[in-house]
Amino acid sequence: MGVLSPQKRPRKPIALNRKARHEYEVLETLETGIVLTGTEVKALREGRCSIEDSYATFIADELWLLNLHIGPYSHAAPQANHEPRRPRKLLLHKRQALRLRSKVQEKGLTLVPLSLYFSGPYVKVELALVRGKKLHDRREDIRRRDIERELRRSLRYERG
Repeated sequence: MGVLSPQKRPRKPIALNRKARHEYEVLETLETGIVLTGTEVKALREGRCSIEDSYATFIADELWLLNLHIGPYSHAAPQANHEPRRPRKLLLHKRQALRLRSKVQEKGLTLVPLSLYFSGPYVKVELALVRGKKLHDRREDIRRRDIERELRRSLRYERG
C-alpha cells in the first residue's frame, strides 16, 4: 500500500477559528505543519483544543504559533503531560517563510490560524494572512449577508 499524496489525504477537522473570518479580512491562506509532542497529539485526538486567541509570529527567522491551547491528555501521568499554552513551531519552506515575513513587516498584516486538522497521520494548521476589519466593514458584511438571505428566501417562495 502506497503513501497518499498530501492532496489526496482525508482531512479530519480538530478545531476551527470561527471568529477569525468575522474580525479579519482574509487575504491569503496556506497549509503548514506543526511540531507537537506525543501527549499533544493524543489530546488533539480527544478534541482538547482551542485556537480562538492564537496567532503566529516570527522569532529568530522561524514561525511560531502562540496562545494555542491544547488541554492535557487524560491518560498521561501529570509529570509526563505537556504545557497547554506553550509556543509551537510551524513548519514552512524557507522561501515561504521569507515571503510571509516581508508581508507581515511591510503592510502591518497578521498571521492567524483558521483551522487545525489531521491530514492523514499529520497535524496541519491552515494559516491565514489577514488584515483587521473596521467596525463599519463588519456592519457592511452583516448587511450583505442579510440581503443575500432575503433574496434566497424570496426565491424559495417563488418556486414553491
